[in-house]
Amino acid sequence: MLDVREVTKIFGRKAAVDRVSFRIDGPAFVGIIGRSGAGKSTLLRMMNGLTPATSGKILVEDRDILALRGTDARAWQSDCAMIFQQFNLVPRMDVVSNVLHGILNRRSTILTLFNLWSRADILRALAILDRLGIAEQAPKRAEALSGGQQQRVAIARALMQNPRIILADEPIASLDPMNAQIVMDTLKRINVEDGRMVIANLHTLDTARRYCDRVIGMRDGRVVFDGLPSQLTTGVARDIYGADASFNEAATSTAIPADHAADARYAATMLA
Repeated sequence: MLDVREVTKIFGRKAAVDRVSFRIDGPAFVGIIGRSGAGKSTLLRMMNGLTPATSGKILVEDRDILALRGTDARAWQSDCAMIFQQFNLVPRMDVVSNVLHGILNRRSTILTLFNLWSRADILRALAILDRLGIAEQAPKRAEALSGGQQQRVAIARALMQNPRIILADEPIASLDPMNAQIVMDTLKRINVEDGRMVIANLHTLDTARRYCDRVIGMRDGRVVFDGLPSQLTTGVARDIYGADASFNEAATSTAIPADHAADARYAATMLA
């Protein structure tokens, strides 16, 4: 259970996140949508502990993770894995080592310094890569992979942590349509098969409607919608994206597979 209560983050005089509250019970797939600058990324970074909040609480099993420090904060970041838009891999390092880096904060400095891994950890990393369909890429440098493959390596690194929650910050924003679908299918499969909560910042309505059990819409740092994908009406879409939202901004992006054109047309109609 994740309980976000009146969370606020202020930069200078601007509230990037403004008194946001919601609760997620169980292993749901939740999409957070909104225009660029709506506060989506800042909210996820506060959930993970990468950015401190100005005020509010984020409770997990009645423990306020915003108040954690030191070892407790690092332990929470293992339980709450983060996936980034730009992958955050070590480009010149091989794929399996990048995956193993998911458990760096559980290891001693000496083992990390000499890049020493147990056989069990290596086999587990390879098994995760195999599950995601990229085991054959294990010995290659991360920089040699396509964008979609690199994002799957980032997901594998997150799974190596064995987290309870996966946060994905615009995970398909820089991918072509085919790889975007593969990455979203992968995250959904992890949600369903593993029973892990997945919270993903998404830029488009069609992606949220297809993959999410619940959608939270943000505008100017505030939650303006919280409900089922089927409840994304014309009025709601305008509340989230603004009356001047363009088709490309709110309904679609390069991350729509060609065979999903009907959903794109539906979203465009909503904003017409």
